[in-house]
Amino acid sequence: QVQLVESGGGLVQAGGSLRLSCAASGRTFSSAAMAWFRQAPGKEREFVAAASWSGSSTSYADSVKGRFTVSRDNAKNTMYLQMNRLKPEDMAVYYCAARFGLGLVQQKGEYDYWGQGTRVTVSS
Repeated sequence: QVQLVESGGGLVQAGGSLRLSCAASGRTFSSAAMAWFRQAPGKEREFVAAASWSGSSTSYADSVKGRFTVSRDNAKNTMYLQMNRLKPEDMAVYYCAARFGLGLVQQKGEYDYWGQGTRVTVSS
């Protein structure tokens, strides 16, 4: 089992920045591929970014590429999402997810463990 707890959400003006954190406990964090997803009201949960077990490989949705950066610190069992130049369309509940498998995947059904989410509100 893996327990995931997100933090760092809040209210920010368009153009601003936030850093989300995902703290993991339980099964070995360093062997899990991790990802961020988000879900806006009335929309499907969508992929945002993913990092391999080492953090050396990453993947991003086109909508956040160049603005968001995913990273992880396995010594701290924590994954991060640095979000810069935020836009109103980035407003959503952000979830972290974990899977024990090879490769970076963007399909939410491939992830076995989920956090409760942290809300990001972007004012225009």
